[in-house]
Amino acid sequence: MCMSKPLSFPLNSRPPLSPTNTDDPRARLSTSRGRCAMKIINSSLAVYLTLSNHFCLMPIKRRYHVRKALLKQLTQEVVKKFGENTAELLKGAIEVIELGESREIILVDGKALLFRLSDEIFPTLKSLDRIPLKRVAIDMGAVPHVVNGADIMAPGVISADEEITLGESVVIVDERHGKPIAIGQALVPGVEMRGPKGKVIKNFHYVGDEMWQFQAKS
Repeated sequence: MCMSKPLSFPLNSRPPLSPTNTDDPRARLSTSRGRCAMKIINSSLAVYLTLSNHFCLMPIKRRYHVRKALLKQLTQEVVKKFGENTAELLKGAIEVIELGESREIILVDGKALLFRLSDEIFPTLKSLDRIPLKRVAIDMGAVPHVVNGADIMAPGVISADEEITLGESVVIVDERHGKPIAIGQALVPGVEMRGPKGKVIKNFHYVGDEMWQFQAKS
């Protein structure tokens, strides 16, 4: 009769990591890191994001510095949409990061201050001190949904600037503190935003999303 040797490990070693060993802290760490894993299209052009204290890589299509001709065109576009006072916003080193699917992030001195979806440009939450937008206040019960990417529904609207026009960029704030939590596009005029049902604002950018967490890796 053959007796197998009992399983043993040196005192200074540990058993190999098993995906089924959920008690092993290494397994939990591996799982956590796995959730953040993203395919890198071009490792030399990577945008680093901080998500829940983990560093993740977001693939990008192209990153380039804006030349004078394009800068003039971009400045005219920003001024036309947001007013003459925003011309100073683009003073500094301007870069464009193309993310594909007609999405771009526009950096000013390394800070993400604008973004583009299709052919339309929007401010980020971090540029609201330079690009003031009309406000829409929502109730506190709607806040967790909005900062998770949900669009704004009429029942959650507490108040809205009555001068908001269809298609205008707006900032969504919480009713208690008036703190900006999202940037969106009005789907109805401001006077029609309060009501019993219906989607009234398309949510494009919110606290905690990719642009909010953005850090340029030099």
